[in-house]
Amino acid sequence: MATTVYETIDLELLDGTNIIVKPLNLKNLRNVMKEWGKAAEVKSEDEFLDVLITCTSIAFRQFAPELSEDRDKLEEAVDLQTMYKILEVAADIRLNDPNLVATAQELAGRS
Repeated sequence: MATTVYETIDLELLDGTNIIVKPLNLKNLRNVMKEWGKAAEVKSEDEFLDVLITCTSIAFRQFAPELSEDRDKLEEAVDLQTMYKILEVAADIRLNDPNLVATAQELAGRS
């Protein structure tokens, strides 16, 4: 019997669509990482949200291509916490880790 070395989760999106999320293949992961690199350059929360949505859209090429191709449908199907979980499982991007939040606040002088 083969051993699985990655996490797989079954998610129900806001629109009722069910998807199975697992780590991205390398092709999609590279594309997500290229987009994620833009997050350091954003100047507003809206621009940061656009980066998150684009990263999620790229991940959906592997999980739900029909949502990946229609940004409006994607934005109606996910909320922020769902995007966080998708990116955590698919690309190991951990956006709601309390340790990272505390460190970021400390660096920003808001501890």
